Amino acid sequence: MSHSPAPTNSGVVTRFAPSPTGFLHIGGARTALFNWLYARHTGGKFLIRVEDTDRERSTEAAVAAIFEGLDWLGLKSDDEVIFQYSRADRHREVVQQMLEAGRAYRCWMTVEELEAAREKARAEGKAIRSPWRDAPPPADPSAPHVIRFKGPLDGETLVDDLVKGPVTFRNIELDDLVLLRADGAPTYNLAVVVDDHDMGVTHVIRGDDHLNNAARQTLIYQAMDWDVPAFGHIPLIHGPDGAKLSKRHGAQAVGEFADMGYLPEGMRNYLARLGWGHGDDEVFNDEQAISWFDVRDVVKAPARLDWAKLNFINSQHLRVADDARLADLTLRALVAQKADLPADAAARLLNTVPQVKEGAKTILELAEHCAFALKVRPLSLEEKTLKQLNDETVERLGRLRVLLGEAPVWGLSELENLLKSFAESEGVGFGKFGPPLRGILTGGSQAPDLNKIMTALGREESLGRLDDALASRA
Repeated sequence: MSHSPAPTNSGVVTRFAPSPTGFLHIGGARTALFNWLYARHTGGKFLIRVEDTDRERSTEAAVAAIFEGLDWLGLKSDDEVIFQYSRADRHREVVQQMLEAGRAYRCWMTVEELEAAREKARAEGKAIRSPWRDAPPPADPSAPHVIRFKGPLDGETLVDDLVKGPVTFRNIELDDLVLLRADGAPTYNLAVVVDDHDMGVTHVIRGDDHLNNAARQTLIYQAMDWDVPAFGHIPLIHGPDGAKLSKRHGAQAVGEFADMGYLPEGMRNYLARLGWGHGDDEVFNDEQAISWFDVRDVVKAPARLDWAKLNFINSQHLRVADDARLADLTLRALVAQKADLPADAAARLLNTVPQVKEGAKTILELAEHCAFALKVRPLSLEEKTLKQLNDETVERLGRLRVLLGEAPVWGLSELENLLKSFAESEGVGFGKFGPPLRGILTGGSQAPDLNKIMTALGREESLGRLDDALASRA
């Protein structure tokens, strides 16, 4: 890739730079989302870079898991994905330039000397400075050594953070960080700066655990006479109890939320609300989020994972989602559960989803709400239903069967009116025939109102289930 930034409409370029040492964490997902939203809001570019310089811990499986999570969330890079390890030669080239400009130096400290220097620096409340900083090279300059950054010894470094506000660091407290290890491998802080510069990144939006790195990285930018990007350090996500998010709080990986039946648009909405908001708006779509989002509006305090709010937001997105898509997602969830399904399960779900989706918070709940429609005739009836089927009720349901068979239109309002007028003509309340009819139609599974049950099942299946029950009591 070229070393000049790619042109964009606004000039804004954001990036998400995960380390492939595990799955895509919910905190990482939110960082990616904030970068994506800010790029979209400003008409800029959103890029992805995989920081795979830690060769021991970076795995192909982790790379795949991260992209699976990003793809599910709908967050794709606007350019080709960059893999940091492949750019090591470029990183070394920059270090060579710093050496030549006197902004870096070779350091031959041994492990023991380094440990002693660390303890001394800690006691004095200062950062480590190597004795090789201004010393001539040793007799054998080819001996193993690292290359360190030659940081300023006085003054301050300002990080004018978009979220935190201005943060000042005393340079005396910033150590001469290692740029190249003894084996020639570039270090994290060096690689990040070179890559962000070469990718034309203008805004570095990331977790506030990187705030200290921002000062060190600013010094490297300045040493190379490069433009320093705008930094925005967002607070971490805590569990509902206020402690740092961990396994005991439940799901952490984005893939787990997908498996639990959350919709990507519901997840995007919820993640956007974790630490950012627009007035009292809780539920919004992508277009609204893009139009409203500004990284400067992210709050300074840590956000808390709130399962009740996530469920509420997801339920609102479920209500307006396309029925065919929901039916397909429900079918996939049931297949994943190895559920025993009829051959026409897809068609049954397509009929049922519109009648039951309003009560569901997740796809898994939606699958539970559709269970009654997937049962195969003849249904085995609950003891409670069988007890309700006395002679009087069976005769009454027989009369209702005739009316249902003659119904000219099989629709929600038509069936509701038919049931009401039937109750009036019989001179009884719904309680005299509704519960046994519900039991016959559902086999005891949870289900919506009777007219919705019959609309979901369709005329043939509804009458068939009723006929089975009446025949068994004849």
